Amino acid sequence: MTLPVRKIIHVDMDAFYASVEQRDQPSLRGRPLAVAWGGKRSVVLTASYEARPFGVRSAMPLYKALERCPQLLVVPPRFEAYRAVSEQIRQVFAAHTPLIEPLSLDEAYLDVSEGTGEQGRVSATRTAQAIRAQILAQTGLTATAGVSVNKFLAKLASGLNKPDGLTVILPEQVQALLDPLPVAAFHGVGPATAARLAWLGIQTGADLRLASEELLCGQFGRLGQHLWQIAHGQDERPVNPHRPHKSMGAEETYADDLRGVGEVYAALPQIAEQVERRLRRAGLAAHTVILKIKFADWQVVTRRLSLTYPVQDAASLLEVAARLLTPALLSGRLVRLVGLTATGLTEPKPPPPSLFG
Repeated sequence: MTLPVRKIIHVDMDAFYASVEQRDQPSLRGRPLAVAWGGKRSVVLTASYEARPFGVRSAMPLYKALERCPQLLVVPPRFEAYRAVSEQIRQVFAAHTPLIEPLSLDEAYLDVSEGTGEQGRVSATRTAQAIRAQILAQTGLTATAGVSVNKFLAKLASGLNKPDGLTVILPEQVQALLDPLPVAAFHGVGPATAARLAWLGIQTGADLRLASEELLCGQFGRLGQHLWQIAHGQDERPVNPHRPHKSMGAEETYADDLRGVGEVYAALPQIAEQVERRLRRAGLAAHTVILKIKFADWQVVTRRLSLTYPVQDAASLLEVAARLLTPALLSGRLVRLVGLTATGLTEPKPPPPSLFG
């Protein structure tokens, strides 16, 4: 296996919104906390680590979180505060490299292959240690970092030792690490894709590595090529500085075609949840939702609906999609692919009682 010689760091702040609230309000420290708007439609944006043993997780409906943890403290989000801290973090990154790809307010890739200024060609591990220490000193918050030779492996590494951790994956360690992992642990493999892989008898990284590229591409299209590459520890994507967020979406291709509105609608919640996660991580909401349908004959149709109120949570995305998905749209045809895209991105606002009155 040949891997490009690059030094990539993935930095992910720990329970970012909740940690900022606990830093700024000492009475919240050490207590189970959720950052969420109030109301029936609200979902947890971030849960503190004290809340997680109760089963409280990001993207969970707030009422479920309160059922699991009645003593849960709930505070509304303060995006201006989070953006201010995010700017401090970006300045720390910029002191080490100009090659910074922000993924959200609290997460970014850095390419430190060359180093800058006095840094020269320094160890990526020492650079990651310095970045974490500087973030803590300047913001009072902890960050977890992963270091490896590409973006996929660096992000995987950062998820192995949270919170306040640092994990390095060297080229010679890649296959031994990937092979025993469940495929659901691979970044980009959602529940629906993991279920389809299991149907093919592919449950671990080793199973995925031994599957042929032809099989995976035949079943998953372009996603199949990506799956084959990451199973071999390969990821050629460069760190892309200043990548703008114009839209965020997710889609799934099905091994067995879907028939009728009922089957298509049943496929939408998992897709809406993926879109919500991406919007939430970026601190964004959408004024427009686009439904994409690809039929068995490969014809593609899209329908869109623009809202006066921006939406972020999966329930709202699903509510819009249900308006767009009609028997007339399908016209009795079999469906191969379903997708949702959020565009017209803006800052989130408290959810209204109902999108459509």
